[in-house]
Amino acid sequence: MSKFWSSTVRKTKPYVPGEQPNETNVIKLNTNENPYPPSPKAIDAMQGAIGDDLRKYPSPTVDSLRNVIARREGVEPQHVFVGNGSDEVLAFAFQAFFEPNEAIKFPEITYSFYPVYAKLYDIPYQTVPLKDDFSINVEGMCDSIGGVIFPNPNAPTGLALGLDEFETIVKRNPNQVVIIDEAYVAFGAESAVPLTKKYPNVLITRTLSKSHALAGIRLGYAIGNAELIKGLERIKNSFNSYTINRVTLAGAEAALQDDDYYQETISQIVKTREWTKGELERLGFDVLSSQANFLFVKPNRIPAKALYETLKQEKIYVRYFENLKDYIRISIGTEDEMETLVRNVKLVVT
Repeated sequence: MSKFWSSTVRKTKPYVPGEQPNETNVIKLNTNENPYPPSPKAIDAMQGAIGDDLRKYPSPTVDSLRNVIARREGVEPQHVFVGNGSDEVLAFAFQAFFEPNEAIKFPEITYSFYPVYAKLYDIPYQTVPLKDDFSINVEGMCDSIGGVIFPNPNAPTGLALGLDEFETIVKRNPNQVVIIDEAYVAFGAESAVPLTKKYPNVLITRTLSKSHALAGIRLGYAIGNAELIKGLERIKNSFNSYTINRVTLAGAEAALQDDDYYQETISQIVKTREWTKGELERLGFDVLSSQANFLFVKPNRIPAKALYETLKQEKIYVRYFENLKDYIRISIGTEDEMETLVRNVKLVVT
């Protein structure tokens, strides 16, 4: 540790992202990226944004993009907040809605950035164990002292709750903010956006990284009551008024208006996911019924870590978590990539 570090830096345990191999000839199934390219319209829009205007600051209010998102989600623009990736939106939300002396709740097995934010901002937390089937314990998420956050579908399990279950959690936390992280909702889960019109304490976060194949431009947004959005804006404008660059704004706006293209790619990912699930089950794996663009699987004929390491030697990257020793998470790639994965798994387990 450096003697110049602050006490905050000293106690921080940063989030550890999935491996980013430098090689190009790999099958990368470890960070839940979309295997298909972004919309050609988004690429054209971003290329068109590269010009003399880059000398100017981008819009601090991003009104044009907010209008596009609002129309898409069926809400008013004042109910939309845009951030530099949904991770930034979540970081702002932790600062805007959670208190240092009031414990929040999130699932025990979930997106591992939540405890990182909580520790960074001195927010105490309680982790709620999942049920035996790995689903979120709805009752356990109720009656929180300081607020609630969870993904739907959950990560890394891929399991999703329904609207009635969201509503139970919201009703049982009437004086706290309930944040539902919908990073993977486009792949088959039910969105909780309708609840934002009914309850003032619901905030939905979204990202273009997965469904819209734009992880590289870092664009996320939130939907919620206008007062919640104002809270996020106050935090953002105390940090950086110009968080979204001009190229990202152009690409995001074009992508969000090209529904036909993305419905086709998402449908293909879902089809490939279900094929892969069936193949792995035939090889003796336990596979959860994912509603996301990944599968959470337990190999029963070989230890999970050994399978992870063997696949890595074959330049196939999947995600292994030290705290979930029996399981690996496999992102859904193209048909060819998943067929290659299955062939390699067969060689190991049969």
